[in-house]
Amino acid sequence: MRCFPSKFHHIFLVLFCCLFLQAAQATDWPTFRGSSRTGIAPDTNLLESWPEEGPKLLWRSAGAGRGYASLAIVGDRIFTLGDGPSTASNDDEYLSCFDRITGKPIWHTKTGEAYNENKKPSWNGSRSTPTISDGIVYVITPFGLLIGCDAETGEFGKAIDLKSAFGGTKDDAWGYSESVLIDGDKLVCTPGGSQTTMVALDKNNGDIIWKCAVPEDRGAGHASIVISEIAGKKIYVQTTGSGAFAVDAETGKLQWTFPIEKTTAVIPTPIIKDDLVYFVAGYKRGGALIQQLPGPGGSVTSKEIFPLKKDLANKHGGVVLIDDHLYGCADSGTFIISADLMTGEVVWKNRSDVGGKGSAAIVAADGHLYVQWENGTFALVKADPAAFEEVSYFQIPDSGDSPCWAHPVIVDGMLYIRDGDNMFCYDIRK
Repeated sequence: MRCFPSKFHHIFLVLFCCLFLQAAQATDWPTFRGSSRTGIAPDTNLLESWPEEGPKLLWRSAGAGRGYASLAIVGDRIFTLGDGPSTASNDDEYLSCFDRITGKPIWHTKTGEAYNENKKPSWNGSRSTPTISDGIVYVITPFGLLIGCDAETGEFGKAIDLKSAFGGTKDDAWGYSESVLIDGDKLVCTPGGSQTTMVALDKNNGDIIWKCAVPEDRGAGHASIVISEIAGKKIYVQTTGSGAFAVDAETGKLQWTFPIEKTTAVIPTPIIKDDLVYFVAGYKRGGALIQQLPGPGGSVTSKEIFPLKKDLANKHGGVVLIDDHLYGCADSGTFIISADLMTGEVVWKNRSDVGGKGSAAIVAADGHLYVQWENGTFALVKADPAAFEEVSYFQIPDSGDSPCWAHPVIVDGMLYIRDGDNMFCYDIRK
């Protein structure tokens, strides 16, 4: 068995990928929060308001399974991870592929047992959004298995166990959630813990390129690695249960750390703007702004612009940055906030007027926020730093069995939503 498809198989996949990309739409969303991991879609000319029943529903499909992984979209296919999908004959975990135009299932591949380790049933399920590169779908199961599958057929490649191979550990009891980073031929992910906090592998065969250990790291969080560049040096920025840290992308050498006190979980993916890193965590921990600076000997150091501010806390719905203003859910409450990036000052904080409750996942496009509340209320909100305005809203059909935590996706004027086993595609073009 191989960690990932063989060299011969890889050549076939490259040929397939060429055809796959020819069929691709104008944009892809190949990993969590999009290709740049900002949660912002490049789409324009989108509806500025919706009918009372919501935008036009193009299709509804089942088979995603139980869980909170978002959707990855490349070419004419959609990929996600879930337990006990309605298209399978058992309750195990499956990586599933669907037709982007119709929503119809194409294949599903068993990746392991279902994740049932949390005491509260609604907290169980798969969480890692797949990452697609060169015809391979990469995903991490909640148990820490890194798997590569053929994007065309779903053929399974042998998994790498992040725990046994690298001494990986989680800082909380909710399983691995990270979406791996593909950077050229490198696959980079976060086993967590003090042995191998971050690791870079050859994406084609799983060979180790480098390992980075952060001393006394408590374990992996739920964020995904983002890329920054300082003085021509590529830097990977990530968060774990111990806070934020940065790694030289070429050598794997630790550059700086931003430690925090122990909290329940560290979930949101950090935001990069030029030499700035916005780090945020929920459970009353808060948000902080860090500046990366060139250091001696070609190293990169850090400077705190402002420390953790509790009123910026965000549990797991994520934050987007638009024109130097941050937008996100206030911790796990029903409030949305807008804050100034450079000062951390909250400009406004408002409760949903249309019935949105619980934590909210947010993506942005064309001057608007697309806010998916935990209770299935979906709202269109102006990305206005001066005031909060919910323009339109609708209710996700048949929501309510479990929290709506999977982040929505916008690709080529289509809004894609996953709520447990169900997926929806809405046309939001003018």
